[in-house]
Amino acid sequence: MPSISKVALTALASVQGAQAWGVLGHATVAYIAQHYLNSATASWAQGVLGDTSTSYLANIASWADDYRATTAGKWSAPFHFIDAEDNPPTSCNVDYDRDCGSAGCSISAMANYTQRVGDGRLSAANVQQALKFLVHFVGDLTQPLHDEAYEVGGNDIDVTYQGYSDNLHADWDTYIPETLVGGDSLADAQTWANTLVGDITSGAYKSQAASWIAGDDVNDVITTATRWASDANAYVCTVVMPNGAAALQTGDLYPTYYNSVIGTVELQIAKAGYRLGNWLNMVYSANIAKREAGDDAAPKPDLLGRDLLPAARPATRAKLARAAMEGACCKSRDHDHKH
Repeated sequence: MPSISKVALTALASVQGAQAWGVLGHATVAYIAQHYLNSATASWAQGVLGDTSTSYLANIASWADDYRATTAGKWSAPFHFIDAEDNPPTSCNVDYDRDCGSAGCSISAMANYTQRVGDGRLSAANVQQALKFLVHFVGDLTQPLHDEAYEVGGNDIDVTYQGYSDNLHADWDTYIPETLVGGDSLADAQTWANTLVGDITSGAYKSQAASWIAGDDVNDVITTATRWASDANAYVCTVVMPNGAAALQTGDLYPTYYNSVIGTVELQIAKAGYRLGNWLNMVYSANIAKREAGDDAAPKPDLLGRDLLPAARPATRAKLARAAMEGACCKSRDHDHKH
């Protein structure tokens, strides 16, 4: 079911291994978002997805990872990350024009699929695809190593975690969250989401939650998503590798490193869920509700997404390194090889 945006934002890419934030993380983000959807938005989303269960967003939260692993979906692999060409741990920053490649990135994808999900000119299948992508990409944008080019987002930083030889990216995506929660089922995700919703509503995050969505604007998605990516990318310098990559490659990352980062992992999952709920409410209010009321005279955008991409630049070493992974996001853990 290739969308028409495939024409403009295509890339051949194969995907190996771990999924961004993992199944657990993405489902948790989705459950948090469901809590904050208003009734009209929830009803719309359930209709688009054809799912009125209590897990309607969580059920499709990792669809984008599954899709990119198929022959038909290889083109979508670059949309799961933006490779910030900064210099951690000395300097962390995201520059959309510098960092978003010619095949697109997570930020351009957020902009394109935000347009597509609320436009009204597309087929039901393409609207459903757009919503599935949005649910996933908001999560991707909050994972610090999905906003970092260094060593291909940490995929090439070989480390040891709980006795396994793997890489830093896989640990952040999957194994560190699973250590905290104990599994990756929907029930595990629901339990974690409930805890984080409590923290947002009345606990540790209550005073900061409003700042997570301050200035978010469905009519200026690139600025909004760049702010989300920049917020996450900053943690690469301060939390993910504050003393550089080499410091992570001696000894086991568990428990000392795990203990130093798990609070940030929980914070970023909470942010993603809260932002996603607010984003879908805004998309519904600004686009779907207006159209249903017959008040939709605004000019229609180009749904190919070509105008969203930054100007073409010569391939950099970071982009060539990503190309060597055939656009993939993540390498899997070698479960059979322990140090």
